[in-house]
Amino acid sequence: MASPSFNTTLPSEASCPICLEYFQDPVSIHCGHNFCRGCITRCWEWSTTNFSCPQCRETAAERNFRPSRELARVLEIAKRLSLQAARGEIIEEEGCERHQEPLKIFCKDDETFICMICRESRTHRSHTMLPVQDAVQEYKGQIQVHLQTLKEERDKLLGFREAEMRRSWEYL
Repeated sequence: MASPSFNTTLPSEASCPICLEYFQDPVSIHCGHNFCRGCITRCWEWSTTNFSCPQCRETAAERNFRPSRELARVLEIAKRLSLQAARGEIIEEEGCERHQEPLKIFCKDDETFICMICRESRTHRSHTMLPVQDAVQEYKGQIQVHLQTLKEERDKLLGFREAEMRRSWEYL
């Protein structure tokens, strides 16, 4: 089984845990977690004391965040690499570790990219295969459907949160 690829690990690390998108103007807060400046500002909008981290719930007495310039630079590189990976440029450049051949086939059973020689091996012979570009399109469609569902759920939750904050504000 292949190790986690760039496509699965880096985008999740380069995404804000609040909006689930790539960081926009990333900032670091008191506990060390990173968020988009706009997301953490909205999250702390109604708080006057005990600012808690949305990720670990650690609290701080005052609102304090600092720009994360290093993360912003890494994010730019991640965006560039994601675009290249989406076009299939990285996959073919990496090549098979065993045969040093381009990875042109996607094994659906093992969920990994393989070369033409691996395709004929005993381990993959009976598996379902797709050309890389077809696999990219198939999974891209699935991801977009899931992303749209998550965005709708997020919007609904933000609406609930805003209504509760208004209600709490009225009580205050």
